[in-house]
Amino acid sequence: MQEALAFGSSGRLTKEPPINHPQLWAPAAWLQIIAVVLLVVILHVPVGNYMARVYADSGHWRVERVMYRVIGAQPDNRQRWSNYGFSLLAFSAVSVLFLYGLLLAQTRLPEPWGHKGMTPALAFNTAISFVTNTSWQNYPGESTLGHVGLAVGLGVQAFASCAVGMCVAVALIRGLAQYQNEDLGNFWVDLVRTVVRILLPLSVIVTLILLALGVVNNFHGAQEISTLAGGKQTILGGPVAAWESIKLMSGDGGGAFNVNSAHPFENPTALSNVVEIVAMLVIPVAFLRTFGVVVGDKKQGWALFSAAATLFVVGMVAIAVATSVTHGTVVHAVGAPVEGTETRFGVPGSGLFGQAATASADGAANSSYDSFASAGGAVLMLNMMLGEVAPGGAGSGLYGLVMMVLLAVFLGGLMIGRTPEYLKQRLGARHMKLVSLYVLALPAAVLTGTAVAMALPGERASMLNTGPHGLSEVLYAFTSSAANNGSAFAGFSGNTGWYNVALALAMVVGRFLPIIAVLAIAGTFAAQRPGVVTAGTLRTHSPTFVFLIAGATLLIVGLEYLPALALGPAADALL
Repeated sequence: MQEALAFGSSGRLTKEPPINHPQLWAPAAWLQIIAVVLLVVILHVPVGNYMARVYADSGHWRVERVMYRVIGAQPDNRQRWSNYGFSLLAFSAVSVLFLYGLLLAQTRLPEPWGHKGMTPALAFNTAISFVTNTSWQNYPGESTLGHVGLAVGLGVQAFASCAVGMCVAVALIRGLAQYQNEDLGNFWVDLVRTVVRILLPLSVIVTLILLALGVVNNFHGAQEISTLAGGKQTILGGPVAAWESIKLMSGDGGGAFNVNSAHPFENPTALSNVVEIVAMLVIPVAFLRTFGVVVGDKKQGWALFSAAATLFVVGMVAIAVATSVTHGTVVHAVGAPVEGTETRFGVPGSGLFGQAATASADGAANSSYDSFASAGGAVLMLNMMLGEVAPGGAGSGLYGLVMMVLLAVFLGGLMIGRTPEYLKQRLGARHMKLVSLYVLALPAAVLTGTAVAMALPGERASMLNTGPHGLSEVLYAFTSSAANNGSAFAGFSGNTGWYNVALALAMVVGRFLPIIAVLAIAGTFAAQRPGVVTAGTLRTHSPTFVFLIAGATLLIVGLEYLPALALGPAADALL
């Protein structure tokens, strides 16, 4: 409820009746939040249990054996962390070359199978973007990509890049769960199983649900129709439902259309909005259950779930508060900052989607993040600056959260005067150096890229806004790229030679340096002897430890980004 002041007919300042803003307070809008929470909590247990069985299975399906022969893999060979990491990097490098070539080749195809707008610099940025599971788009999807580029290029990489992150998470879980055994599994087996047994079945299920809810799926080209007002309008089709399902579940987030999930062909109703939010969250949250099952202690999985849920709820409350504060005449009159909000879903539906898309690694959007209230936009940035651990991406969220757990265990061990241990694994100097490398990789890429961009006159000229909001847009771009999220404030022109290269480098640093650190930590854990649990061992599944994880995560982010946030969104909020 909002009360407004106005001049009455007598010229006196009077108080108008309270405004009950329908988008902000409608029960149907808030029911979206309740539905999402219930569905994610219910679904993550069976999905997490199923994924644990998939990765523990010692047999191979017939179709998997065929795929192993095609790629020349030896499925029964076990790999140390260095071999596992080399296979991963080699696969990613080949993926970049394949996608880069395909994006350039699709410019020679006739519409709707291809478009002419993909330059070599843009193709390089896009190839890096989708192979690193970032899905940053410096282009409007419907006028730059044809059906071949979307389905064969980006579609394949949505599965593959997501599977890579899930493989790293599985390797880390094995490293924590075993002792005096340096083998972390086989990358090629984990990759194929992830795609064949997990991502493909789930994507089919979600695609069928979206089709039933009205999401389009065809291979039509542009069609001109007559509007009710007597005008003409061009309507584009495409394999949208098939793309939408894996885009959401994989953490890919790139839209078939320029306005992403705000387009009615991608997200037609409030019910489809709920389904899409659940699809973004279900695999990252299910991985927390998988963790507990594989390490043999489900309480540890619930502890990670609680820490991620705590950070998610804090972010959601902050966005709700930001969209309830009414500064300015127009905003006060309508009862909420609704500019850029998708009216079909209301403020809560748009805020929840934005929170889920940035707290996970998805980066999809059903509204304009550049139009969020300044404090709300800061929350979206903070979600990514946290390392996307609430719950993060598919696989990447799990190993990011475990890195924060190791940091919390180290701090807890210092406070109680004991050698830090986690799941009977002792943390030494080497482990903490690798954790430090993981923690510092993201801010190094974000802050360096932002500083260089603001120092170059040509790159400042690409900004459509000046002052704190312009800085916020550039800071958001590098944060989104390095965190492999892909969402954007979209207030500057990123399709320039410099930004295409600089943002691509940020994606590579933000993706592969942390992966190398995680695999190295997994390898050192796997080779250790198990520790001994005593009465003085730090309990890593207690409520106190859960808040220690959340507190350590927020503290690290505050130390790394507070000056940049103060100059950007904080200063913008004060203007």
